Order: sequence, then C-alpha cells, then structure tokens
Amino acid sequence: MACPICNKETVQAYRPFCSKRCADIDLGRWLGGGYAVPSQDPEDAERAIEEAERATNKLPSRKH
Repeated sequence: MACPICNKETVQAYRPFCSKRCADIDLGRWLGGGYAVPSQDPEDAERAIEEAERATNKLPSRKH
C-alpha cells in the first residue's frame, strides 16, 4: 500500500501513511478544510453561516 501523501511504502505504525510527517500533513488538510466538498444547496450555505456566527460569538473578545 502506498502513502496517500507521498506515495512511499506505508509503515505499520502510521498506516495508511509512511511517517508521522505525512499523517500530520493529512490532519492539517482535514483541519484546514482541504478535503471539504463544496455544496450548491442554499440551505447548506445558510447553515454554515449560522454555525460560523455561533462559533464567533463563543470566542472571548480580544483586549489589547
């Protein structure tokens, strides 16, 4: 089996990846939205906006 990030042979400890580095790259893509599938459904867009607003309101205000 080949690593989905760099195509090297996988290592059992990090399967399906070859190393911690490639596993971390994949995690970063997930967390950064790199694997998101765009939607054309207007309800999905409205829901995403509402969730973003809720998440923003939960953040503590910054004081400089």
